[in-house]
Amino acid sequence: MPLSMSDLQFSKHCFVLFAIALFGSTGVADEPEIDFNRDVRPILSDKCYFCHGPDEENNKAGLRLDVREEAIDYIESGELLNRIHEDDEEVVMPPPESNLTLTGKDKAILEKWIEQGAKYEPHWAFQLLPASVDVPATKDDAWPRETLDRFVLSKIEQQGFAPSKEAPPERWLRRVTLDLTGLPPTRQETNEFAELIRSAGDDKTKKQRAFESVVQRLLSSPAFGEHMAIAWLDSARYADSYGYQSDKLNTQWPYRDWVIKAFNDNLPYDKFLTWQLAGDLMKSPTVEQKLATAFNRIHRLNNEGGAVFEEWRIENVADRVHTFGTAVLGLTMECCRCHDHKYDPIPMRDYYSLGAFFNSIDESGVYDRTEKVPCPSILLPTPEQAESLQQQQQSLVQAENTYVDQLDQAKIRWEKWQHS
Repeated sequence: MPLSMSDLQFSKHCFVLFAIALFGSTGVADEPEIDFNRDVRPILSDKCYFCHGPDEENNKAGLRLDVREEAIDYIESGELLNRIHEDDEEVVMPPPESNLTLTGKDKAILEKWIEQGAKYEPHWAFQLLPASVDVPATKDDAWPRETLDRFVLSKIEQQGFAPSKEAPPERWLRRVTLDLTGLPPTRQETNEFAELIRSAGDDKTKKQRAFESVVQRLLSSPAFGEHMAIAWLDSARYADSYGYQSDKLNTQWPYRDWVIKAFNDNLPYDKFLTWQLAGDLMKSPTVEQKLATAFNRIHRLNNEGGAVFEEWRIENVADRVHTFGTAVLGLTMECCRCHDHKYDPIPMRDYYSLGAFFNSIDESGVYDRTEKVPCPSILLPTPEQAESLQQQQQSLVQAENTYVDQLDQAKIRWEKWQHS
């Protein structure tokens, strides 16, 4: 979704943090500090947690390597290093029957991590963003155009490489058009852009304006919202069918159009989420805000004769929890439906606490075989139809007032007739 300037700064900040996580320390150093989440957690999760993680049923020797307080004595005693370097198949970890092995690089990372104090960190998704990060120094001060470029260039220089040459304008146009609209540039757009670049000559300012004009044109294109909406609709499990058994047509396309419009209108992200999750609970909700809550209803529907209403209602509550976890939290929620999550810090209690928020939607997930939209539903008239409806409603009010007035007059005439 297009972002405001404040949102853009926040996004850049997040991207910087991603670059740091991907590329390592911000400074140029021969031996950067080992990062637990980036370097160590993947090794322990892949090679150790099955037997020494949060799963109580598979826990071996009462050792949990995912909790520092329970693992630190084992680590500091040197036992962990001894076991991973052991040649005896009866002692080495991971054991041969697990079909898991530590590479030389894995062992070196664990050694360095222990040498540096065996620091643990909370799951990266649950850590607060730092207030600021240090921008790395680079040898080449001419190549970076934005602050983020320095993080990229720093890693390139650490690896002994140099940046690639700048892409030709025509190739850049193709890339940015595909990136923002999902479509290649037309022949006319290509020719017009090439003419702008030629007319700019060696004037860097004019060239920069040419690039910026292309981006603004693409951001203003309806295709921008259509392209951006694809990823969100995938996460929201949008489909034009019921997704089960007879799989009849599902008229959810107004929600799809709302998502596209939200991107093209640059709707702020907080409203984008709030309206979809609870737009109907807002004070005096608009039709748009109610329509957005279809996010909670794009689930499977069942018209099987023996379908149990309560069973399918609960299935769709779970579906809403899973979708919310995927689309909004970026987390897998399916695991903690049945047990505390083995690899993410989400207990089963939190799963059902979250489910309580989606437990009061008046829909069982079961429909009959008639061609109608399952309730709850709303009318979505066109502007012309809305105007006509308003006029008819006003006419109805006038007719009702006339009717009441005629009744009152008739009562007066009746009373006069009785006493005549």
